[in-house]
Amino acid sequence: MTKVTMTVNGKTVSGEVKGNTLLTEFLREDLRLTGTHVGCDTSQCGACVVHVNGEAVKSCTMFAAEADGAEVKTIEGMANADGSLSVIQQAFQDYHGLQCGFCTPGMVMSAAALLKDNPKPTEAEVRDYLEGNICRCTGYHNIVRAIMAASGQDVPAVAAE
Repeated sequence: MTKVTMTVNGKTVSGEVKGNTLLTEFLREDLRLTGTHVGCDTSQCGACVVHVNGEAVKSCTMFAAEADGAEVKTIEGMANADGSLSVIQQAFQDYHGLQCGFCTPGMVMSAAALLKDNPKPTEAEVRDYLEGNICRCTGYHNIVRAIMAASGQDVPAVAAE
C-alpha cells in the first residue's frame, strides 16, 4: 500500500492505495466523488475526465499514486463558490447538452479544458476537441451549442429536421 495525498476540489485528502489503483477508483470509492463516471475502462469514452494540475486527464488511465501531490478537480468542483452552476454547466442545461447524463461530467470537464486553452473556439474546433468523448444519446449538436454559448459566441442554429 502507498499513501497518497492530493488536493481534490480545493481540499487536501489522503488515502492508502494499492499500486494498481486507478485515479477513477480512488475518487469514486475512497472519496465518494461519484460524478466521475466509469464508462469503458479503456480510455475510449471520456466519461472519467478530470483535471490534474489544470490539464484534462482520463482518470481511468492514471494511477492514483501518480496524482500524489497534485491538484485534482472533478465535476463536483465545477460549481461556483455559492453552489450555483458554472457558466459551462448552465450552458449545458440551457442548450440541453445532455440527455441521459452519463457522459455529461466528462463533457463538462473537457469543455472547461478546451475553453481554458482556447476561449473562442470555432464549431469545428469544439467538435475536434470532443473526439475523445463518446455520447450515445445527443448526437453532439446540443453539446457543441452549449460549449459555444459558454464561450460567449453565437450559438449554431438547431439542425433542420
